[in-house]
This record gives sequence, structure tokens and C-alpha cells, in this order.
Amino acid sequence: MTNSHTPQSAAAEQPADQLPPLFVIMNAGSGDTNAETVADKLATLFAEAEQPYELFFCRQPGDLPEMTSQAIQQASKRNGVVAAAGGDGTIRFVAQEVIAADLPFGIVPLGTFNYFARDNGVPLELDPAAKALLAGIRARSERQIQVGELNEQVFLVNASLGLYPQLLVDREALKKQHGRSRIVAKLAAFLTLLKRDIQMLLRMEHSGGEEESGEKVIPASTIFVGNNALQLADIGLAAESESVKNRQLAIIALPPMSAGKRIGVAFHGMLGVLSKAPEVTHFACRQLVVEPLSRRKKRLVKVAMDGEVSHMQPPLTFRVGPKCLRLIAAVSPGDET
Repeated sequence: MTNSHTPQSAAAEQPADQLPPLFVIMNAGSGDTNAETVADKLATLFAEAEQPYELFFCRQPGDLPEMTSQAIQQASKRNGVVAAAGGDGTIRFVAQEVIAADLPFGIVPLGTFNYFARDNGVPLELDPAAKALLAGIRARSERQIQVGELNEQVFLVNASLGLYPQLLVDREALKKQHGRSRIVAKLAAFLTLLKRDIQMLLRMEHSGGEEESGEKVIPASTIFVGNNALQLADIGLAAESESVKNRQLAIIALPPMSAGKRIGVAFHGMLGVLSKAPEVTHFACRQLVVEPLSRRKKRLVKVAMDGEVSHMQPPLTFRVGPKCLRLIAAVSPGDET
């Protein structure tokens, strides 16, 4: 196995004119499967398919920017395809650079929830996912996928501020103690909702939706912006799920509330009936500008994008991205070449 700064390669062994070379960036920290085993399996699958490839293996989170840059440069020079092997956060990071370079993009999902893969019909098991990617490359099959942006940073599934980013911080801490799994993630969410309380006064301005554009000031504990139709349908926001399919984003706002009410809202979401929770405000639009009104002590705001937490300078502008992601589309067996 190569080290984190040396790509594993078979590209030089294959005729350059047969297929576009594939440049795979793999995050070793994604999912709960042994990363080196996964990397070896991918290498075997690509070699058996005679697919020119380079595998960029990121052992540490800090390796991801450098590896992504290397893969983008190589793919741009050689008219290749860039793919991300990891969870939604890894996929989001690589996708942002791929969109800027206007390259085709594939994924091998290795995360906990894999909402982006599930929403786009990508298999969740390793072998079928890799084979679907290879079939898509051979068919030259692409699909234009809407992305969201938060202050010009791409997100694919969702972005948020308030209680939800704090939930992700707590979840990561619990995962370090008990491992990565959906059960651990849900337990962490429950504990956060039980113990945490965030109160913000926000100026919000939205435009480009079915509702009349406007500006208002609201007390809030969480603003959640969704770009994934499957996730929205799962929690019971059918109208917003359809809106996302029509070049809009889904907005969910929660006011400050007691722990009991927070748990109640969470159960509405788990049961797929969030639209029936009386405390929840939800609508769709193309752009939302959010600005905390009391931020003297802390100028930066904690935000989350596709499960990764960072800090940004307000105002926060959520919008439908002007460029789409060129996703390598799954093809049926009859379409493979």
C-alpha cells in the first residue's frame, strides 16, 4: 500500500486512448471498514476491468486538499474522470474542486448515511458501486446534478447553522469513543437535543420561491437548508422534496424551545411527518441570506455542510449553485459498452 502522498497507479500500464483515466481520491477515515482493504479491492476491480486509474489514498484528513489538487491537475491534463471514495463530507469537498475544473465526477460511497449516493441511485456496497462507476465511464454517461452553495462553498446534501452543527460536533466526539455507526450517530443526536440549547436572533431574507420574497427577524435555534430530495422526503417534507428537484433549496427553521419539544420535533422527523410538527417553519426558495443580529462577542458563525463543521463570516448566503455537478450516471446492463 502506498503512503498518503503517493498515488497508487495503473494508468501507465494501459493504452491511453482506450478509456479516460480515473483518478480516485479515497478518505481512509470514512466509514467503519478497513480502509486499506477497501483500497486493495478497488485496485483489483479497476485492474480486472482494464481501467486506467490512479488511487490517491488519504491517511489523514489534512491529506485531502493536497491529494484532491493532484488528482484535479492530472485529470485536467489527461481528460480524465475524478472520483471520491468516502462519506458525504469527502464527496462534498472533492465535488467543489471538480465543479471548478469542469470535470466529470464519480463516487464510491463509504460513509455512514450516504445520502448523496442514495439520492442518485449509486449502490452502497463496494463492488456494485465500483462496477457502476466503471460502466458509467464506458458509456460516457453523465447527469447534471444541482448543488447548493453557502458563501460560495459547495454543499450537496445540506448546510446549517445553530443546533445542528453542534449536534455534529457532539456526534464526532461520541464516534471517537464508540466507533462509526448509525446507532452511535442517532444516540449522539438524542443526547444533543436533550442537553443543548441554542438561541439566536436572525435576520432572514429569501427570494426565488413560491412564497413571496421577503425579509424578517426571527428567534431561532437552527436553520437547516436541504438540497437532497431523498433526505427531505424521508423526514416528511414532500413539497420541499419536489422543490429541490426544480432548482430550489428547502429551508427549515426551528425556534428556541424546551428539550421536550426538541425531542418531539426529532421524533416527527424520524417518523417521516416533520411537516406536522407545529414548531417547524419550512418553505423552498432559490436564495436565503441569514445574519445573526447579536454577534459582538463572536464574529464567526459555526456552520455545517454535509456533515463537516467549520466557521464562516456572516452574512451567510445560501443559494442554488450556478454550475451543476457532472455526475457519472449509473447505467443499466443493456446500456454498458
